[in-house]
Amino acid sequence: MFSKVLIANRGAIACRIIRTLRRMGVRSVAVYSEADAQSLHVSSADEAVCIGPPPVAQSYLSFERIFEAARKSGSEAIHPGYGFLSENADFAEACAREGFVFIGPSPEHIRAFGMKHTARELAKACDLPLLPGTGLLGSSADALQEARRIGFPVMLKSSAGGGGIGMRLCRSEAEIAEAFAAVERLGKANFQQAGTYLERFVERARHIEVQIFGDGSGNVIAIGERDCSAQRRNQKVIEETPAPNLPERVRQQMCEAAVRLGRSVAYRSAGTVEFIYDSDDQKFYFLEVNTRLQVEHGVTEEVTGVDLVEWMVREAAGELGDLAMPRPVSRGASVQVRIYAEDAAKNFQPSAGVLTEAVFPTDVRCETWVEAGTEITPFYDPLVAKIIVHGDDRSQALAKMRKALAETRLSGIETNLDYLRMVAADPEFEAGAFPTSFLQRFVYKPRAIEVLEPGTQTTVQDFPGRLGYWDVGVPPSGPMDSLAFRLANRLVGNEESAAGLEFTMTGPSLRFLVPATIALTGASMGATLDGKPIPLWEAVDVPAGSVLSMGAVEGAGSRGYLAIRGGFDVPSYLGSRSTFILGRFGGHAGRPLRAGDMLRLAPEPASTPSKASLPDQAKPQYGTEWEIGVLYGPHGAPDFFTAGDIDMFFSTAWRVHYNSDRTGVRLLGPKPSWARKDGGEAGLHPSNIHDNAYGVGSIDFTGDMPVILGPDGPSLGGFVCPAVIVNAELWKVGQLRPGDTVRFRRLTLAQALAMDRAIEETISTLTTPLPQLPDNDVCKEPAILEQCAGSEHAPAIVVRASGDRYLLIEYGPPVLDLNLRLRAHALMEWFRAAQLPGIIDLTPGIRSLQIHYDSSLLRREELIEALHAAEKSLPDIDDMTVPTRTVHLPLSWDDPATQLAIRKYMQSVRPDAPWCPSNIEFIRRINGLSSVDEVRRIVFDASYLVLGLGDVYLGAPVATPVDPRHRLVTTKYNPARTWTPENAVGIGGAYLCVYGMEGPGGYQFVGRTVQMWNTYKTTRDFKPGSPWLLRFFDQIRFYPVSSEELLRLRQEFPRGQYQLQIEEGTFRLREYHSFLESIRAEADAFKRKQQAAFEEERERWAAAGQAEHMADPSLQAPPPPPTNGAIPEGCHGIRAPITASVWNIHVEPGQRVEAGQKLLVIEAMKMEMAITSPHAGEVVEMRCSPGSMVTAGQTLAVVRVAGAAS
Repeated sequence: MFSKVLIANRGAIACRIIRTLRRMGVRSVAVYSEADAQSLHVSSADEAVCIGPPPVAQSYLSFERIFEAARKSGSEAIHPGYGFLSENADFAEACAREGFVFIGPSPEHIRAFGMKHTARELAKACDLPLLPGTGLLGSSADALQEARRIGFPVMLKSSAGGGGIGMRLCRSEAEIAEAFAAVERLGKANFQQAGTYLERFVERARHIEVQIFGDGSGNVIAIGERDCSAQRRNQKVIEETPAPNLPERVRQQMCEAAVRLGRSVAYRSAGTVEFIYDSDDQKFYFLEVNTRLQVEHGVTEEVTGVDLVEWMVREAAGELGDLAMPRPVSRGASVQVRIYAEDAAKNFQPSAGVLTEAVFPTDVRCETWVEAGTEITPFYDPLVAKIIVHGDDRSQALAKMRKALAETRLSGIETNLDYLRMVAADPEFEAGAFPTSFLQRFVYKPRAIEVLEPGTQTTVQDFPGRLGYWDVGVPPSGPMDSLAFRLANRLVGNEESAAGLEFTMTGPSLRFLVPATIALTGASMGATLDGKPIPLWEAVDVPAGSVLSMGAVEGAGSRGYLAIRGGFDVPSYLGSRSTFILGRFGGHAGRPLRAGDMLRLAPEPASTPSKASLPDQAKPQYGTEWEIGVLYGPHGAPDFFTAGDIDMFFSTAWRVHYNSDRTGVRLLGPKPSWARKDGGEAGLHPSNIHDNAYGVGSIDFTGDMPVILGPDGPSLGGFVCPAVIVNAELWKVGQLRPGDTVRFRRLTLAQALAMDRAIEETISTLTTPLPQLPDNDVCKEPAILEQCAGSEHAPAIVVRASGDRYLLIEYGPPVLDLNLRLRAHALMEWFRAAQLPGIIDLTPGIRSLQIHYDSSLLRREELIEALHAAEKSLPDIDDMTVPTRTVHLPLSWDDPATQLAIRKYMQSVRPDAPWCPSNIEFIRRINGLSSVDEVRRIVFDASYLVLGLGDVYLGAPVATPVDPRHRLVTTKYNPARTWTPENAVGIGGAYLCVYGMEGPGGYQFVGRTVQMWNTYKTTRDFKPGSPWLLRFFDQIRFYPVSSEELLRLRQEFPRGQYQLQIEEGTFRLREYHSFLESIRAEADAFKRKQQAAFEEERERWAAAGQAEHMADPSLQAPPPPPTNGAIPEGCHGIRAPITASVWNIHVEPGQRVEAGQKLLVIEAMKMEMAITSPHAGEVVEMRCSPGSMVTAGQTLAVVRVAGAAS
């Protein structure tokens, strides 16, 4: 037996062969193209070799590269699978020349049967019945002449075709010429053969094939037949055995004919003899021979117990034995379906993209090469999986198949899964004996909506979003205006958790493939159904085939919502269907919708829809001047702000900046004077604090600019927050648009809770009036709710108000102290163990714990009482211990990706920044070190203790060295970078961070490492249900790798092909205190030297005229708009819908344009928005330029309407 076999194929068949080889004790070698690096056949094999780029000619069809891989791996034999080189006689001969055994038929058999005209001659010699046909045709004229002789309809075929490729049905003379050229072209492209021939086409034909196997010495057996009549475009979709309703006489004759043909050439290995069966006259005709393993071989294996792959391997190794003893016996029935990446609603066009969900049944045979996270590329056959069932009879097998299909879930791309479910339930299919034309007649009616135009940032969301993962940096997402979203679901009778759509500034156009009931809420976007306006805030019936169209926002507000009865059927990720765009997960394919997307609909509720409409008193009112209710705190005066700052904050009409989105709404207004000069060791700016958790609706001062944290914002940050929007008022944030003004109204907790109850009443009844903001000029509830002095054994406590659903508990003074972090951890563990009803999230900061709770289930006073109880039971500081792991991470020092980010920053943001062009040189200078090599030594010597996760999303660690002599300190970028590579490693303040994903950032780079987050794949390092790598109090130790090696590791690590070294341990504070005492003198000297260097650096900045704090120029208020000039008669002025910057212009004066044609693109709210012409006509004037700021209402272009006088 061979010791090692190379599989010259990919996908499901490669995985199938690997499974048998492993059972036989034979080592497997997979080959793969660069596009297939994620395929399961690569990770399943004992070895895997990359053989080139995606094009098949440079990879899977390249003799040279396959043989090179075989030699390199020490393989003795090559299994070609099916497709690609499996029926290439030249390849089989080349294998022998190169010293490899080809596992399959002989080259002579492949060549004789592979050319269909010679196969017909062999069949004729064996007295097999043949359809009237031809030999090879020389031209389309020859084809036309022969077609006239045979009689229409005819099938034009490539002599070397297979798998349904290179076949055209011609019903008239007019079709012959075009079909001849197409078949010739396909044959040459796919099989390197251009020969074509004709056969008569049988209208009520069934496609039945016989599995044969031969030993090369004249012994050939038939192992039953398979019915492959369920096919479309001559491509098989469903196969089964035995063939239903086939006369036993015919079945026996087919098998005898197949064996006779095989014996006539002393056939070797597996093969399939295919027949056309005419159901009307109960006669069969030879079609062709496939000299390979068939895609559908599994159904034969299921009923016989034979492993055809094993037989092929044993035959090739000379260990097959006597084929006649024992003869396989067929038992029961088996059915296979092929799941393809194709859109059955769009003429089966191929579909490509990332599978965001892949769930297969576990109690049937599933052969696949994919899993969640696999990218389906456009380079290869679209087969995703095969599901194979076995039953005592056909009826039982079909029942199992229907159950298996119901349990299968594939999301992120279009597949034919829903189509297969409908076919499997069709009465004609269930009856059996259907012809090959069955699927051509089958009418597919998907429960789906087609996206014609996506609108702007249209996403699937659900309520309340993704809760419970704030502590690892996963935001809740969900609708930004949850009130409008929830009302929409109520109007159509949905459960509150049903998924719906959110769209921003411009709505989508959608085609409904089935009847539906919908409700539109939120900002008006001029919705029409088949061209007729439809109302908002009302349930509307939509007929199948109708098109819902929306445009730009008309009037106030910025976001609209669509609920459909039953909701959208998208996968749940970490407990929610909401889209987190930055994280690229949730919703439909983890992204905003695109034109061509198909949105599947969930089953409708059993209850009858109410067809409700919302009365005026229950409808939210949108405007441009907003008042939003908040609670003061957690950070106020006099410790962070002056009293004047707080008065200014509440009296200012803040203006919404154009650079706002779901992560946060930026506000323009006066700067605070601040109660302190800086943030101490947390940072140079007085807004800086040691990282603590934020709540959604927190108004954080990032420097001098306030930002309202949105539902996609980060969970941790180092900025003060003077107020938090109360839960009942959060919906208003979703309707803010650039240029709007916002005043914050200070409320009491009691008022906030009363408003919350009133909102819930409105949503429940659909009639109760919405609550109004109370007039509350005298509210003086403090930011600090309680303070407790510390002791020798426990730190001081400050309890801070943080809205009506959060509580912030801080320990000790505002310094980096591991004692305080462990105390916060102990408190978190106490609350977890207590399991108080209503607690949603527990998120620790550097010296704090934020508790997110449901105020309808748990009162703030009860939480504070629980805190007191916890403090009485927590251990003394010295006695605290926590589990720790030492996690060894590869680090590419000064990685090229981080160097690129620095160059981009210098080009587009701040070319004279003191940390440019080398962040590492800046770290050296500001820490008083003698060389950059010393920076490198410290980083690689340090053990970084993870204090928080999610500092920049998705499990990104904020960590500090355990040894204070390793604590390098820096300032952060100011202004921040606009781009940071994923998994860049940087230092900011006294902390180290690994960026979880691409995005803005400010930490000073030292290099790059492997992934901190693995969205879909479970490996040894990424546990089930926990896609984040690190845990609190892990200790990160870096080891050096080259940038090239890191790129390889970054490919392998998420797939589980590279494992980290991780050591379990315990971190004990008592031991740590002893260690600190032993190095106190050295640590103090290091800190003094560091502080002196830091001050010297600041003096250099002052001498050079470089400011410590610079405002991001992109965040400045736009200039006042130019006066809109008069619009000439007969012309139309196209105005800016919102304040924005002009991204690019697509037309010029004098150019003719059509209605709906794109004129320019503006950028606002971190989104691009196309501005189109409402009329056909001529561009007269452009009143803006690329890069310029424009304000809402400003005229951007002037178009003379077609037909108007000039």
